[in-house]
Formats: sequence, structure tokens, C-alpha cells
Amino acid sequence: MVARANPFFDIAASPVADEERDTSGSAIARLARVHAEAQETARLSNLLGRSLHAAFALPLAAALTVWLSQDVGTAPCVAWAVLILVASLSIARAYASAMRHPFERPVLQAFARDLSAVILYAGFAWGAGAFLVLSHSAPIGAALVFAVAPALGLGAILRTRNAILVFLAPVAALTSFACVLRPFTAGAMNAAFVLIACAVIAWALSAVGRRAAQAP
Repeated sequence: MVARANPFFDIAASPVADEERDTSGSAIARLARVHAEAQETARLSNLLGRSLHAAFALPLAAALTVWLSQDVGTAPCVAWAVLILVASLSIARAYASAMRHPFERPVLQAFARDLSAVILYAGFAWGAGAFLVLSHSAPIGAALVFAVAPALGLGAILRTRNAILVFLAPVAALTSFACVLRPFTAGAMNAAFVLIACAVIAWALSAVGRRAAQAP
């Protein structure tokens, strides 16, 4: 004879125990979701606060580049300054809009999307400087510094890998084109240095991102 499980002593067969397990599991899931949302809100709030520093850093970096450049006319410098100022003011505008509700997650998420779009534009604006203000007689390595240094600086200010990648992609493309088309001194070598360095930075950032995602 096979003994039949007693529902009063068999926990697996107890509907009360099942209900308690379901309630406990849903509570843990809700707690995990709330924790994740709080982490995202904190991260985006910090990004919002740091973005204003990026808005000031871009024109300062552009002014330093113009000051170090040689044999550059006034008109190209003014044109590039306008492009950079548009990027800086766009960041400031997105910052001011989000600061009206600085701790609401939907507002912060919209700000992060707007900031990514502005950073992409800033990359194109900065890359245009390779045609407008970077001296064609600059020494080998100047184009590399022009492309890489602001991307790393922007990433250090915003503390996000996405900002570096979004900014670096158009800068690398436009700077390498400028090295060949203007042409620069040892233009092909300058273009190769820019592309290789940017590819290494992108690979390193992707590797760090994968390692962070796999970390427990």
C-alpha cells in the first residue's frame, strides 16, 4: 500500500505555504526592482550634476586649441566657435530643463537621451575643427591629441563610457579624413595613428563594460 501524503503535514501540498512562498517571492522581486530604480535614479542624478561641467569644458578646450593653432584665419575660428557654443548651450539647456524635476526617473531618463544626442553633435562639431582650426603644418601626433584628449576629458567629467564612445566616433572619422584631405604633414600616418588609438580606446571600454556586466 502506498502511503498518501497528509496535506496537513506535507508543506509542498499546503496551499497556505504556496501562498506564503509566492508572497515572499513577489516581495523580494519588488524590493529588487525598487533597488534597481533607486540605483538608476542616483546614477542619472549624478550625470545631471556633472553635465554642467562638460558644458563649460567644451568651449574652454576649444579656446585652448585655437590658441595653440598656427596659420589659422579668423573666419574658420569663429565658425568653429559657433559650432562648439551650440553644443555647450544645448547641454546647458538640457540641464536646466531636467533641474526642474531633478529626482524624477522619467525626467532623468529623458535627460540622458537628450545628452547622448548632444554629445554626438558635439563630436561632429569638434571633429569639424580638424578642417577649420587644426594647422596643416602641425607635428605628427597633434591630430591624435586633438581627437583623443577631449574624448577622454569628457568621459572623465561625465564618468560614463557611452559619452566617450559617442563623442569619439565622429571625431575619429572627421579628424582622419582631415589628415588626408587637407593634407597634413605626414597625413596618412596621422590618420592611421588617430584611427588605431580610437579603435584601441573603444575596444578597451567595451572590454571593461563586458567585465562589469559579468561581475556578480
